[in-house]
Amino acid sequence: MDCTTEPQNITIDVHLSGETPANVQAELREGLTSTPRTLPTKYLYDDRGSELFEAICKLPEYYQTRTERHLLNQCADQIICLTEAEELVELGSGAATKTRVLLDAMARVEQLRFYVPFDVSEGIVRRVAQELVKEYEGLHVHGVVGDFLAHLEHIPDGGRRLVVILGGTIGNLDSQAALNFVSSIHTEMASGDFFLLGVQLETSIKRIEAAYNDSAGITAAFNKNILHVMQEMLGASLDPDAFEHVALYNTTAHRIEMRLRSKEAQHVQIPGLDLSFHLEKGEDILTEISTKYDHPRAETLLKESGFDMIKWYTDSEELIGLALARKP
Repeated sequence: MDCTTEPQNITIDVHLSGETPANVQAELREGLTSTPRTLPTKYLYDDRGSELFEAICKLPEYYQTRTERHLLNQCADQIICLTEAEELVELGSGAATKTRVLLDAMARVEQLRFYVPFDVSEGIVRRVAQELVKEYEGLHVHGVVGDFLAHLEHIPDGGRRLVVILGGTIGNLDSQAALNFVSSIHTEMASGDFFLLGVQLETSIKRIEAAYNDSAGITAAFNKNILHVMQEMLGASLDPDAFEHVALYNTTAHRIEMRLRSKEAQHVQIPGLDLSFHLEKGEDILTEISTKYDHPRAETLLKESGFDMIKWYTDSEELIGLALARKP
């Protein structure tokens, strides 16, 4: 673990070095030899991938980000009033664009003390930390760079806090993984702390699929970026031009599935894994899922993880849900 203390009330802990090469290789080998072949979603979000995702969030087709921000604008003051939080911990923080709505609400009632952005991209954690200490006088930012599925225990101890997951991040996990993850968050939290879970809700398939197939091709570039990551990490012979971006809604599993589809039969070599395999024309590599929820399924997830749900917020079109819960 690399810990760097910087001026202007910034501390950054880097825990990705705790992932041993053997563990990374085993995870990747398991995914690429499974049926269908998969690549872990976290590798979409290197520094370049995080920049591309920021651009996706500004696209006209991608309704999720602007809808969630509008909803937060409506309910942030009430959330901070109910929780009395002085510290905000955000898992999968990214650029923290919507987070500022909650930070503003905390600042308005002079309760803003501490912010913990937790993200896999070191570059974006450092950038956000530097931006926020300039925007909020007296704020201390303690960034954590790591995989929140593996490194939750590295969240620094603190006082009265609100832990948040926004942007439908929970949707990147299947139902069992989501339950395991939210249960682990519950374990790390103190009794009386609050948890705010943002979920994307089921709506028309046409609208959902359009959000992942934008006309500008930015989502396609974001998806293919994982192949560049594999090239750099492992020397993989995965040419992005040999794949097409595919995103389709799976009605049975209530989720969008983002895939890279081989345009032709090809032999893939990955020296860093000592692995080679054949891809048929039309064969897919699954790179991301985005599960869509409804109110009952979100509440069940929280209850089975040990939380008491306090409040449910949604927009007028019921596209986004925010579930405020408390650890008893």
